[in-house]
Amino acid sequence: VQLVESGGGLVQAGGSLRLSCTASGFTFEDYSIGWFRQAPGKEREGVSCVTSSFGSTYYIDSVKGRFTISSDNAKNTVYLQMNNLKPDDTAVYYCAVDLARLHPRLRCASTRGINYWGQGTQVTVSS
Repeated sequence: VQLVESGGGLVQAGGSLRLSCTASGFTFEDYSIGWFRQAPGKEREGVSCVTSSFGSTYYIDSVKGRFTISSDNAKNTVYLQMNNLKPDDTAVYYCAVDLARLHPRLRCASTRGINYWGQGTQVTVSS
């Protein structure tokens, strides 16, 4: 089982980035998928999560209206489109998979129970 992330980088405030997470060894659509982030000196937090069986997605308040989580099942890839980026979005972003199929809101509430993590990709937003 492997999660490979890409798409991070340096962008000015107001800019956009799209993160990708491609899985091998299992099928994304069968489980709960999340994007988490960790800024220096802060705990890792759930940013956006999706579980296909619930037919819903979840976003933390600070990214609502700016970030969109989506998936391409044929490519077994999950994306996080990030628009109107702010300096506070600066962090290492991680893709995560939970085999328990939690509701997206619950999945994003904690890092406990995550079965697999990606390697992380740095997102830096300059002011």
